[in-house]
Amino acid sequence: MYKFSYEETLSESGGRQRENERLALEQSVAMLQKAQSAGPNSREAIEAIFFVNRLWSFLLEDLAKPDNGLPEQMRANLISIGIWMLREAEAISNGKSQNFAGLIEISNVIAEGL
Repeated sequence: MYKFSYEETLSESGGRQRENERLALEQSVAMLQKAQSAGPNSREAIEAIFFVNRLWSFLLEDLAKPDNGLPEQMRANLISIGIWMLREAEAISNGKSQNFAGLIEISNVIAEGL
C-alpha cells in the first residue's frame, strides 16, 4: 500500500483539475470553430454558446470561492475575462455580435496557460 502526503495528493488533484479545465476549454474552442463556420444562427452556434455559458459559469463559481488556491489578482483577472466571455456569448446569441474569433482566441490563451 502506498502512502502519500496530503500535499502530494492535493498537488495531483490540482493537476488533474487543471487538465480537465484545459480539456473543457479546448472542447469549447472546437465547438466555437464549428459554430463560426456554420454561422451565428446555426445549431452549432447554439450548442457552442450553451457550452461556453455552462463552462464559464462553473469556472466563475469556482474562482469566487474563498478557498480557491489562485492568487487574488489572478482570480480577479480571470473573473473579468469570464464575465466578458459570458457577455460576448450573450451578444452572439442575441444577434448583436458574431465575435466567435474573440471567444476562440481568449479560450486558447487560457487553455495554453493551464
